[in-house]
Amino acid sequence: MSSTPRLTSLDALHRSLGATMTDFAGWDMPLRYASERDEHNAVRTRAGLFDLSHMGEITVTGPQAVDLLNYALVGNIGTVGAGRARYTMICQEDGGILDDLIVYRLADQEYMVVANAGNAQTVLDALTARAEGFDAEVRDDRDAYALLAVQGPESPGILKSLTDADLDGLKYYAGLPGTVAGVPALIARTGYTGEDGFELFVDPSDGEKLWQALTEAGAAVGLVPCGLSCRDTLRLEAGMPLYGHELTTALTPFDAGLGRVVKFEKEGDFVGRTSLEAAAERAAAAPPRKLVGLIASGRRVPRAGYPVVADGQVVGEVTSGAPSPTLGKPIAIAYVDAAHAEPGTSGVAVDIRGTHEPYEVVALPFYKRQK
Repeated sequence: MSSTPRLTSLDALHRSLGATMTDFAGWDMPLRYASERDEHNAVRTRAGLFDLSHMGEITVTGPQAVDLLNYALVGNIGTVGAGRARYTMICQEDGGILDDLIVYRLADQEYMVVANAGNAQTVLDALTARAEGFDAEVRDDRDAYALLAVQGPESPGILKSLTDADLDGLKYYAGLPGTVAGVPALIARTGYTGEDGFELFVDPSDGEKLWQALTEAGAAVGLVPCGLSCRDTLRLEAGMPLYGHELTTALTPFDAGLGRVVKFEKEGDFVGRTSLEAAAERAAAAPPRKLVGLIASGRRVPRAGYPVVADGQVVGEVTSGAPSPTLGKPIAIAYVDAAHAEPGTSGVAVDIRGTHEPYEVVALPFYKRQK
């Protein structure tokens, strides 16, 4: 593996905008441009523009593409209609989560799997290995796309000014081909911020042109460029899991409270089925630790790995924590023993460097947009 971070096709643009860059999953990515709080609030109230070109696109084609995906993944890809998308996971044989994914059905025999940047090679290798015996091709398309996202309440208006694609007819978790600012794009509506918004998959050579067009179209309504830092606080407020924090190979989807993505009713075997059936039974009999929200009384910010305590005993662990710009206080997501997981449970604290800071247990998400 090269130690030199990969650059997106927008790298020079980010630097010209004065972005603070960071190495993220082997990519040099913008962390913030100015104030991460301002970027966060722009997405909540107006619109933000993100470069997500580090995400891993893998194309699966062929007569048995759907059969391969049904075998390789835990979801039922056979029920995904053309132009639609599905959130799912790829698991190990023991049920541990290798990654959470979005699968787009682009055509009758063509699917695009979008993996997290840090797991893209792992997912590619697993799909390639699992494709043996299927009449299907797995293709690494990570270099074939730049991915831009415009998120926030003003995003539909901004995009409508640049495309004649039917955005009103584009449902949540769907995608359609179109032209945006003269650039051919796959326009998707999946989002990871808790706001309405769109993802635009384009040729890397068109990335900068599209960024500039979106910037100009959004200027009047307050669109700003946004980095990974506010993306994290936005998804945290929206209660959305992040691989490596809420999801790991040590957890099954049932441990993560996401057992609903596992579709046992689909035909045929799939990788991890037997282990996941056992995990489902365990979860039904005695719920494991539950994923909950924690809201601070004070100002100290919990971080991943900090213990959650009650009555002097460790009852859980923080997986993600940050100051919440929307709530105005620190928040965290944590796995907590079922006995302390009910919203409103009192007497729960986070051990922050030896001090037990009181926290309120709440249901996720912390934030839900008004439809």
